[in-house]
Amino acid sequence: MSAYYYGAMLGLSLIMLIMYVSIWHKHFDTRITLIFALVPVANLGYFLASLATTDVAYIAANKLTYIGGCYLQLIIMLAIFSQCKINVKRPITVALFVISTIIYLSSLTIGIDGIDIFYKGYSFKITEIGPVLYDKHYGFMHTAFYALFIIYFALGIGAIVYSYFKKKQVSRKTIFLLFTPQLIAVVTFFGLKSNVFGVDLVPATYFIGEVSYLIIVFRMRLYDIGDSSIDSLMENGDTGFVSFDFKYNYIGSNDTAKKIFPALNDLTVDGTALKNEFIAKTMIAWLNDFASDQSKNSVVYEVGEASYLVNMTYLFDGRKKRGYQLYVTDDTSNQKYIKLINQYNDELQAEVEQKTANIVRMHDNFILGMATMVESRDNSTGGHIKRTSQAVKFIIDKMQADGANFSEQFCRDVVKAAPMHDLGKIAVDDAILRKPGRYTPEEFEQMKKHAAEGAHIVRTILEDTDDVEFKKIAENVAHYHHERWDGSGYPEGLKGNEIPIEARIMAIADVYDALVSKRVYKEKMSFAEADKIIMEGMGKHFDPSLEKYYVAARPDLEKYYSEQE
Repeated sequence: MSAYYYGAMLGLSLIMLIMYVSIWHKHFDTRITLIFALVPVANLGYFLASLATTDVAYIAANKLTYIGGCYLQLIIMLAIFSQCKINVKRPITVALFVISTIIYLSSLTIGIDGIDIFYKGYSFKITEIGPVLYDKHYGFMHTAFYALFIIYFALGIGAIVYSYFKKKQVSRKTIFLLFTPQLIAVVTFFGLKSNVFGVDLVPATYFIGEVSYLIIVFRMRLYDIGDSSIDSLMENGDTGFVSFDFKYNYIGSNDTAKKIFPALNDLTVDGTALKNEFIAKTMIAWLNDFASDQSKNSVVYEVGEASYLVNMTYLFDGRKKRGYQLYVTDDTSNQKYIKLINQYNDELQAEVEQKTANIVRMHDNFILGMATMVESRDNSTGGHIKRTSQAVKFIIDKMQADGANFSEQFCRDVVKAAPMHDLGKIAVDDAILRKPGRYTPEEFEQMKKHAAEGAHIVRTILEDTDDVEFKKIAENVAHYHHERWDGSGYPEGLKGNEIPIEARIMAIADVYDALVSKRVYKEKMSFAEADKIIMEGMGKHFDPSLEKYYVAARPDLEKYYSEQE
């Protein structure tokens, strides 16, 4: 009759294994995976033993059951440490596995004549319930087996109790799920190992443990900050992550978030966050706004001189919404730049307008004077400066018409700064600047220096200007207009968005003029040929997000250059 019980336990353990495999994810704890793999093996030993008709068959099957005794409790203990976020050093883990292996190998000596280190003796009989061993006399290794089991159990229980009182970042529900099968296992093993029905209850405790760990695995998909949906965020190391359920119970956060919001360290996993005054006034308030209006999915949080962009979204378990999650990134430089562009103080408006008028006149005279100076050294350069300035204006106009997120002042400053992009050529030797042909590699290296030199000239001349925004834009245009989107440009090899937007706009205008204008070393290209080169350069030479503005400005460019002929 016992075969039906053990067979049922084997079947249930296999069902649990199949359920676990169906939801398995690479981020699942390896120790938990081993638990689900080993329980069916141990239960198979109990089932085969219940079918044995000889002592040899019974002992062979019984050796499988010792896999559970020797390894499962160790793996369960390590799983408890892992879930409780207690680190166990690798050498200790290896040593424990070696000890368990030695004891298990000693269990394989059962039934071998002359070796009594595990069993000194036993008798076998078949009862109405099933086959059993009785009159068992244990050897010293069996005593070691019991001792090791007690140690593993005690360490596991100790970790659970310690985590309950000391580690707020461990879910209380998880602690309960870890404690329950552990308690049942020890009571069963030492107190109720064989009940009134004459069957071993250990396989049943294995099944109860699998149920608890399966529930833990389901919760891991919600509580594990390292899940696949946020792998890239966690690997970056500079993105904070915080999650709450819909009742604003705290689920978890990573170290980056805790550094930005130290109040998170005071929260208890699964505990309400509403009682924390700081969290309630910040994160909970933001999430309330987000819940009522999903367009309010981001806020800027400022602390000291730092600014953090907080993006909010729903926390999903598969396709089911389970709560909220916040992503926190350092946005200090971007916020400073935005403030620099958009900062207008109402109290100083009159003074700003007066200074702006003076700056406009100064800038206009400066630009014309410097353009004239450059033009006096290179007849083609002057025309280039004027044409590229107009080309920049065409592109800027299309950006404004499309609603690009740039202020009127920024757009005006980019157009105004365009004539200054080649000022660095003043420092280039006449022999190179006036050469009627293509440059040698050495000459080209000298010519490339004009970008950095131009930035230096702009920075020096505008050093005392009050218009900080224009100074920065003009310097960027001169310095970086030869950088390429793919990083192959000069002078610094900047790539993508590392290149200031004003320099990316200037690059298109600069190259377009070079293509459709006649130079001493080449004839001008047709508009179609130039357009083909510009379009092929999108994503390589030029910012691909500016393609639509160039395309929109193309008719104005062709008309303007046609009128210059």
